[in-house]
Amino acid sequence: MLGPDRGPRWRVGVGAAVVLVLVALAATVLLTALRPGTTSVVEPMTTAAGESPVEAAPADGTANAEPSVTASASLIVHVSGAVLAPGVHELADGSRVLDAVQAAGGFAEGADEQALNLARPIVDGEQIRVPVLGEAAPPEHAAPDGATSLVNLNTASSDELQELPGVGEAIAGRIIAYREEHGGFTSVDELLQVSGIGEATFAELEALVTV
Repeated sequence: MLGPDRGPRWRVGVGAAVVLVLVALAATVLLTALRPGTTSVVEPMTTAAGESPVEAAPADGTANAEPSVTASASLIVHVSGAVLAPGVHELADGSRVLDAVQAAGGFAEGADEQALNLARPIVDGEQIRVPVLGEAAPPEHAAPDGATSLVNLNTASSDELQELPGVGEAIAGRIIAYREEHGGFTSVDELLQVSGIGEATFAELEALVTV
């Protein structure tokens, strides 16, 4: 005699197992979806070795201010006498008497253009007077207070020449003899033609004398 048919019970057990598996899978998917995600960390951008990090621009968008450029030095001189525009003029540092005369409009009619050493460097605050023909030549320049006046090789006395470094009574006499023999100095460089004045002495005298 055959036993009872167990087919339906077996089918029910298999179906239940399948349902449980599906529920477990659904629960796993749900838990995975609800799990907090990992927060990615953004690392700061690094620069190559030995380089400084790039600084951020200011919030207002303006770049760092550059240091201002110092204005070039200038000289203030008073030009008077036989020039077209006498008065106070501003010149660049390193200017010479010729530059001052040109700044004053140039020589006026009748000016004694040979009375001044046009190649002489000027100093701040001095007065340059251009004489007319027949007028006694003025001193080479009127130096501002505290400045040292240049010694004119063509007019200085023996005592004045001896005040210069390296110039004694003997060399002062030779300087005077040279200018009398040659009709005066036309250039400071001619001091090298005077016996007893070498390169070393001339280097000391060059900035202290004029013609």
